[in-house]
Amino acid sequence: MGRSIIALFLAASLAGCAVGPEYERPQVPTPENWRTTAEGTGSLADLTWAELFQDEALQSLIRVALEENKDLRLAAARVLEARAQLGVTRSGQFPQVEGTASYDTRRSSQVSSAPIPAGTDVSKEVQKGTLDLSFEIDLWGRLRRATEAARAELLASEEARRVVVITLVSDVALSYFDLLDLDRELGIAKRTLASRREALRIIRLREQEGLASELDLRRAEGELASTSAAIPDLERRIAQVENGLSTLIGRNPGPIPRGTPLIAQDLPPAIPAGLPSDLLERRPDIRQAEQRLVATNARIGEAKAAFFPRIFLTGAFGVESVALSDLFTGPARIWQFGPTVTLPIFTGGRNRAQLSVAESRQEQALIQYQQTLLQAFREVEDALVAHRKVREVRVEQETQVASAQRTLVLAQLRYVNGLASYLDVLDAQRQLFEAEIGLTRTQRTQLAAVVQVYKALGGGWTP
Repeated sequence: MGRSIIALFLAASLAGCAVGPEYERPQVPTPENWRTTAEGTGSLADLTWAELFQDEALQSLIRVALEENKDLRLAAARVLEARAQLGVTRSGQFPQVEGTASYDTRRSSQVSSAPIPAGTDVSKEVQKGTLDLSFEIDLWGRLRRATEAARAELLASEEARRVVVITLVSDVALSYFDLLDLDRELGIAKRTLASRREALRIIRLREQEGLASELDLRRAEGELASTSAAIPDLERRIAQVENGLSTLIGRNPGPIPRGTPLIAQDLPPAIPAGLPSDLLERRPDIRQAEQRLVATNARIGEAKAAFFPRIFLTGAFGVESVALSDLFTGPARIWQFGPTVTLPIFTGGRNRAQLSVAESRQEQALIQYQQTLLQAFREVEDALVAHRKVREVRVEQETQVASAQRTLVLAQLRYVNGLASYLDVLDAQRQLFEAEIGLTRTQRTQLAAVVQVYKALGGGWTP
């Protein structure tokens, strides 16, 4: 017994090493600066979403979404599953103790090879109770590598939840800005419709007085019908966006409250991007890919440990007696303790194949990590250039709208004075309508570009 205990401690002291490669973050080429120049210092991602989005209605929608969105709740449930799985895997590193109790009634044969004398009782009752011990000495680190992999998978599931948070905050903001864009387009369409109704009324009066032709009248009626048809389509799109946004926040389809109008939405004065190397620590999808790489790296060690002997210490202590009154006396005690060694001699190539599988998965995880990095750098660059260029577009479109408004005023004056045809007025109306719609969509695109920069930089989930 003493020698067995000494062997146990010696084996435990040797269990400090673990076969398989130790994880090191792979060297990846990281640009020193962004290709697109960003304003300011620090990073936009350092802001919380509540600081970036000043609209109280939007803030309320995001808060509800973070509580009720089904995708986010599903991701949180997966984190709990991974945490429980880590507990299951880690438990293999500790001794397993089980209690067993049994009661048997036995009868021996009277005509077996060793006959029992007549009159002897051939039946008896046996009571038994034991505590059974089983402990695998993790000499080669198989269990520790499995625990390391399970812990990395837990961290990867947590990063996956953060990816869902970023995506959810961004999707709610984009859908809300889409809704404000459609609201403004609907307002422009209704204002244009009222203007064309008034124009049609004036043309009818002029046609009755012989000052306008029937052609002018029919053109005005056509433009009125065209504008009128756009309104139901915009109302349809508004309802569909509201339904989609309701689903994002975990509610049944219904109306969505609005706050600040599109044109009055605040934009940050500068869009700082920080350093490209910051993404490795900030973006949860990159962190998730790295934790998957950590897990597959640990699985290689687990597969290599299968080539080496496995040492188990097993034991039992208890009592056994044919008489219940003697069950807890000294003579009824039983015990057994000793090591068991299993050595893989021939497995048909299974262990080698499992090692090849683990190494292949590690290579796949490395490629996915590198691909995630490249995609992250691209998303930031795309978002930065979109934000920069859309501001330039907005400046030009504001000039275009002002010019179109003046053109319409001049066209109407020339038509009233008989210096131009009504076709000039219609062209001016169309140009103004299209310019106003274009400016509205650009304003929405500018807000969306801020959201995309924020998302690409990994903002939106830090507490």
